[in-house]
Amino acid sequence: MKKLNTALTLYKIDGIAGITRVFKEKAKKRFGKSQKIKVVFLVDKVDVMNCDFDIAPKTFDTTPKKGPYVFNWIVHPPGRGSGGHQNLFRFMKYLEKAGHKCRIYLYSAHSKPTIERIRENISVGYDQLDASIEWLDGEMEPADGIFATGWETAYPAYNQKSNARRFYFVQDFEPYFYTVGSEHKLAENTYNFGFTGITAGRWLTTKLREEYSMKCDFYDFGVDNSAYKMTNFAKRKRIFFYARPVTPRRGFELGLLALEKFHSKNPDVEIVMAGWDVSNYEIDFPYTDLGVSDVADLPEIYNSCAAALVLSFSNLSLLPLELLSCGVIPVLNKGSNNEMVADNVYIKYCESAPGSLAKALDEAVNRPDQVEYAKKASESVSAQGWEESGKRFVSIIEGEMSG
Repeated sequence: MKKLNTALTLYKIDGIAGITRVFKEKAKKRFGKSQKIKVVFLVDKVDVMNCDFDIAPKTFDTTPKKGPYVFNWIVHPPGRGSGGHQNLFRFMKYLEKAGHKCRIYLYSAHSKPTIERIRENISVGYDQLDASIEWLDGEMEPADGIFATGWETAYPAYNQKSNARRFYFVQDFEPYFYTVGSEHKLAENTYNFGFTGITAGRWLTTKLREEYSMKCDFYDFGVDNSAYKMTNFAKRKRIFFYARPVTPRRGFELGLLALEKFHSKNPDVEIVMAGWDVSNYEIDFPYTDLGVSDVADLPEIYNSCAAALVLSFSNLSLLPLELLSCGVIPVLNKGSNNEMVADNVYIKYCESAPGSLAKALDEAVNRPDQVEYAKKASESVSAQGWEESGKRFVSIIEGEMSG
């Protein structure tokens, strides 16, 4: 019991990382000094140590140039169905359609899958590009602009000897991915590198401008209306939960509390979870676990649901607009991170409390005009495709390059 209390206290103070650290240290003592604890980051430590942005800041070429342009993108290896990577490829494709050339340089401080495996991963669900793909090894081919696409890629982007203009494709406030500590600070430092940020939605641009004086602009969120559309016009007795226990910013535990309250009042409504395999978690109500679903299956899943719980404590998820397009009422937590990005009247914003979230789900499912309301919700995003976002993105980049 004493050990359990100690573990719980440590969890309260330092979270799962603290418990993991103690277990590693105990293993080291038990099995001998050869059991060393390796300090690792998402970024190669050499790239961090070579990045003297604070004592010897670099200047990048801002001379106006005529297009078309060549852009090198540094990208963490994409996996199957990665939403963030799919969005990256979408916007690279918009640059290619506008006549510009892109190259993809893969970067990882740890595992390095083969190019063949990468191509296999992006063969389904990704925009197919003309861009070359290779591992970053030393200096890149000359380019007019270099894109960082995540905090860990910002370091090698900064360290390249080229003085090409630097861009930062920012999809989330990545310091929030970590507890306050080393990785939180390493991620935060990248907003002081002197890059020009292009962010997913207005909230990130506002935050980076105000808190870091970073030069930024944004594109609006869109939805692929050819894939996500309302096809089920019957009354629905099912709700959806975006369940990502491995992603703390998605509020998995809070979501379970809200769903438990919802179920107590609506025991006949099926609760569907997707986003991660949650079968090993103790969950105190019946549910259907769809695990990590294929992107191609999502429209049919969404069309079976009346409402969806999608929590996010960093930038808005891509799901709410996709859900709306399928006639699903999204229930989200209040906050500028969500409300500044999507102000659609059919999104129900609530306090981040189980009772408020459960009440909103209950109201959405039990509306007497559920089907008609779902049609209006779907129609509200019918003109909100990605094309306008792509045009704005290309316009921002071309404007920066041409002066």
